[in-house]
Amino acid sequence: MKKPIAIQGIKGSFHHEVAQQYFGTKTEVVECMSFDSAVDRLMEGDTDNIVMALENSIAGSIIPNYALIDNHNLSIVGEYYLDIQHNLMALKGQTIASILEVHSHPMALLQCKVFLKNYPHIRLVEAKDTADVAKQIVEQNLSGIAAIASKNAAKMYNLEVLAESIQTIKHNETRFAIVKRENSKVERKAINKASLKFELDHKRGSLATILNVMSDCKLNLTKIQSLPKIDTPWKYAFFVDITFEDYEDYKKANAIMQLMAENFKVLGEYKNARL
Repeated sequence: MKKPIAIQGIKGSFHHEVAQQYFGTKTEVVECMSFDSAVDRLMEGDTDNIVMALENSIAGSIIPNYALIDNHNLSIVGEYYLDIQHNLMALKGQTIASILEVHSHPMALLQCKVFLKNYPHIRLVEAKDTADVAKQIVEQNLSGIAAIASKNAAKMYNLEVLAESIQTIKHNETRFAIVKRENSKVERKAINKASLKFELDHKRGSLATILNVMSDCKLNLTKIQSLPKIDTPWKYAFFVDITFEDYEDYKKANAIMQLMAENFKVLGEYKNARL
């Protein structure tokens, strides 16, 4: 029996939308109010896949999620880029002038801060999930409270959209990873992207040397993110995404980098969704 997909948030959230587009519209989901909870469900065997946001084109990386994947020895097996359109919504019959508070996920509030500055009378309140706020407004009949969420959430919970596409930058994408307990089963010929993690000595040129290996082996660095090592002050782990045309080039670079870096780990090998 096919297990449901774990998502952060509830039905109507952007994670739910990605699960439907990646796995199919009839896909069942396990609703989790945090990424930690989603990982717990994966580790307990309640699901075989998590949809997990990793970065946004406006707000940047969701750094704790990189650590979750690393610390639990999980694998990225795919990715999906979703165009994020934020909409202001409330109970029917309301206007923006009547709204006293806007509740949403901190990332959504950050992405819409320019629009929200136009309404200084509105108090901003952080919540765990965009769609959950929309649901709570309906269930509790909350007048004067608005949510920032997707049009799918507005439709699902029968809310009125007061303003469309209120994010600061209209082209707003989030990259989501598909995460499993084990490595990808993608055919080698289809693999043209990988996510890696490694640590380096704190000395001059150590990072540059690794980057030169990537360049010499015809790898394209598409993402680099550092994360402090909690148990070793001023030492960092690096998380990188690379793309390549020939798997053998990647395999060669991989072998060299394993010798040069500390705690080298492949977090996933999969198909580049940007092609």
